[in-house]
Amino acid sequence: MGSLSWILGSGLAMAAIALVGSATIWIPDEKLDRLLLPLVGFAAGSLFGGAMFHMVPAGLGAGVDVRATVTWLAAGFTLFFALEQLLHRHHCLRAAAPCRQPMTYLILLGDGLHNFMGGLAVGGAFLIDVRTGLMTWLIAVAHEIPQELGDFAVLVHGGWKRSTALLYNFASALTFPAGGIIAWTASLHADVAFLLPFAAGNFLYIAASDLIPEANRTHDPRRGLSSLAAFVAGLALLYGLASIGG
Repeated sequence: MGSLSWILGSGLAMAAIALVGSATIWIPDEKLDRLLLPLVGFAAGSLFGGAMFHMVPAGLGAGVDVRATVTWLAAGFTLFFALEQLLHRHHCLRAAAPCRQPMTYLILLGDGLHNFMGGLAVGGAFLIDVRTGLMTWLIAVAHEIPQELGDFAVLVHGGWKRSTALLYNFASALTFPAGGIIAWTASLHADVAFLLPFAAGNFLYIAASDLIPEANRTHDPRRGLSSLAAFVAGLALLYGLASIGG
């Protein structure tokens, strides 16, 4: 079995993980509503932890110097600020119509870029050695499950139907095998390391500007504490995965 077969197979399997949100389809709406706020907090922690513990160090390890790293980080943050302003202007203009919050589109865009970079990394690992590729893929899986579940929760919380959220979440995950194929085709000769801190800036913006304020809207102290605990859990999980992967 050649490296391309491993890359394709692992990439499609990773994309299928985006369907993990289907586990919530059979949960009654009232119970799901109680779960959504902690899941939003968990998604914020996962995004923050993924950016700080995985993507920024990976960019530095790939040869991006500190000044360039913080520059691309700021650029990614600023671009998503501008994109959200644009989305606010062009979406939800009719108050009577159902509204999908702009942050949901940012989640899909950011997740697509993140999955693409993950596909490049895993594809590159398989090019080095199959065992290295499998270990990298398993660590990525442990990362993706909570993140994809959190992303699904954010889409539903932001006004998407569950079936539509699953479909679009899966579509954004297909950038993972695409990244793997590009890694195989280019044999990692293309210098795209700057995309790691750039994508980290995207995720930091989503976590800090959209998700954390959303989790803070509740006036129920118990729900607020559960959101905080979920945020810390997401942060701790991504820190633990970074420690294992390092």
